[in-house]
Amino acid sequence: MAEVQQQDGQTVTLVYEPTTTDMKGALDARARSTPSGRRTRRLMLFTGVVGLCLVALTVVSGDIDTTRLVAGVAITFFAFGSLYLLPRAQARQLQQLAVRQGEFRATVDAKGIRLTTRDSEVTSSWDLYPRYAETGELFVLLSADKHGVGVMLLPKRGVPAPDDVDRLRGLLDRHVQRM
Repeated sequence: MAEVQQQDGQTVTLVYEPTTTDMKGALDARARSTPSGRRTRRLMLFTGVVGLCLVALTVVSGDIDTTRLVAGVAITFFAFGSLYLLPRAQARQLQQLAVRQGEFRATVDAKGIRLTTRDSEVTSSWDLYPRYAETGELFVLLSADKHGVGVMLLPKRGVPAPDDVDRLRGLLDRHVQRM
């Protein structure tokens, strides 16, 4: 369900229900856009490669040491699991929390963003979310701290026409920094 209201191009209102895909996209964008997210990703990739090397060296050496082989497999599964499975699990948990709120309505204007659900209404000035990342499906607003702890997602499907996505992008570009 999507609806948009606009007044002289200064206000865009998105109406949507967050999905697990939205949450996963927001978590991925946050991980790519923050130094701590990039460090964590590099560390997990490095750890996974070390585990794979340990397995390969054990097999190639011909001296199959079960302890070393099991350790290498465990390290590999832990590292790659952390990269691919944990974000999916987190996204599912966040979506389960969001679905209880029903339909979301985000009104974006020169003052900031007003997010309204069945049970709450929150108004955030641009100072709370001074930067954003864009994916193919989302605009992901991030808080000012270097870890991007605060995240607000605005799914592009919440607006019905490409012009409205461009209008929303223009509002964001005027008020916050693109990552």
